[in-house]
Amino acid sequence: MTKKGEIIQFASQIIENEASAISSLKAKLDEDLAETVALILESKGNLVFSGIGKSALIAQKIVATMNSTGTTAVFMHAADAIHGDLGIVREGDIVVILSKSGETPEIKMLVPLIKLRGNKIVAIVGNRNSYLASQADFVLDVTVDEEAVPGSLAPTSSTTAQLVMGDALALILMRCRGFSTDDFAKFHPGGALGKQLYLRVKDLYVNNERPEVGPDDNLTRVIIEMTHKRLGATVVMESGQLLGIITDGDLRRMLMKYPNIEQVKAAQIMTSNPKTIDTEALVVDALHKMRENSITQLPVVHEGKYLGIIHLHDILKEGIF
Repeated sequence: MTKKGEIIQFASQIIENEASAISSLKAKLDEDLAETVALILESKGNLVFSGIGKSALIAQKIVATMNSTGTTAVFMHAADAIHGDLGIVREGDIVVILSKSGETPEIKMLVPLIKLRGNKIVAIVGNRNSYLASQADFVLDVTVDEEAVPGSLAPTSSTTAQLVMGDALALILMRCRGFSTDDFAKFHPGGALGKQLYLRVKDLYVNNERPEVGPDDNLTRVIIEMTHKRLGATVVMESGQLLGIITDGDLRRMLMKYPNIEQVKAAQIMTSNPKTIDTEALVVDALHKMRENSITQLPVVHEGKYLGIIHLHDILKEGIF
């Protein structure tokens, strides 16, 4: 298969097959899901996820999602568990085991050991008639009719189904716990995503100069202020009130409108009633306002007082796009 059209068609078929498998999960949802959620919410222990092979990799991703959305979870490889890592499981912990067949030797060895310790077992399993399903306290059915590839040569739709069920469980728990955007930000302080959730305008504008001219200042004064403060703009103030803003664009438009620039005053070329942003606003909200209004600077205010300017470049330097 070398033709571009054939490649695209095959990829489309794979995506369609997996989408169909995921869609079929809705019909398999039952009371076990609700009871699993209730069990986890009432538990004072951790969630311990386990699996073997590809299911183990999916379990690790679900653990990461749980931890970032307010539910403490750890991963325990099923093979390692029967060789010493079972000590990860403590009293009161709930063990979630992922398996397509529910019949792998490692799972069959692990399950009795967990039950002997008195821990509850939740199975995310692709075979309701399997050993794992019969031994689990609750079963989340992720059975798929077939894998996305011919001959079921590799787990594809089945592991996707496991992942989606894990996401559903994590997000249900997040909602039940009232996990907020602020909570999410506490767990994601690094990177652009975290910055979008906690970085505020007051954290950035203070690093800039505070350009300001009066309404009667001439063009020379305006240009000097804009050049020295290096923000491509200056606000126009009078008696402590913000009257307007002058940007590089305003200067270019002024040259087309006024042939005798020696007589031009700041009030004649400013944009009155400019868009502003509060110091407590999130930086990402400042970015949205800039994009909506096709501007690159925003005067920063708090309780009606002009404090400075935040520039688009300040935001981009933080990796927020």
